[in-house]
Amino acid sequence: MPVIALVGNKGGAGKTTLSVNIAAGIARDRNTAVLDADPQGSSMQWRAFTDDDSTLSVYEAGDDLSGQILALKGQYDCLVIDCPPSVHAPQTNTVLRACDIALIPVQPSPVDLWATVHTERAIEEAREVNPALRAMLILNQLETRTTLSRLVREAAEEIELPVAKTGIRRRAIYRATALEGKSVFDIGRRGADAAEELENLLKEVLI
Repeated sequence: MPVIALVGNKGGAGKTTLSVNIAAGIARDRNTAVLDADPQGSSMQWRAFTDDDSTLSVYEAGDDLSGQILALKGQYDCLVIDCPPSVHAPQTNTVLRACDIALIPVQPSPVDLWATVHTERAIEEAREVNPALRAMLILNQLETRTTLSRLVREAAEEIELPVAKTGIRRRAIYRATALEGKSVFDIGRRGADAAEELENLLKEVLI
């Protein structure tokens, strides 16, 4: 199983939410952990809300990020890395050179889409030392009935990076589960619709 990085060049795109929920989805079948490489520590904060020892393991990035990634790869079947909201951050550069898959959440707004230009360049640079790196845009926090969401998908498909067919809708359940230190896979029927979306996304990612 791969090392999956959630990267982007703009805050608020939903990297942490996707990181912990994607990891939780994979963890149902494979031993999986999250590495929080974002100095804001949002994934660590998520983990702090629960005292359940069986919950998904979340690690704080240390000074030797490359070594830490290598060590965790040896301990887990899959590693999901939550990166800073900047492709210029040294942590992001390190992760892109070490990961197998880079997922780039994009909100349905022109500003967010424009920010992916820098991410696309960072992916190209990382491939000089990590040529097998796969990358995929994920349209996140979609409001499916709006014209803007449809137009943003059409615009995103003009970018050279592939776009996931599965879009992730804006759902209050993500905020509710974060406050409980849980994922949408942990709460049964309340999270069923969101979990189904993520399952469909994982089928695209883990091919």
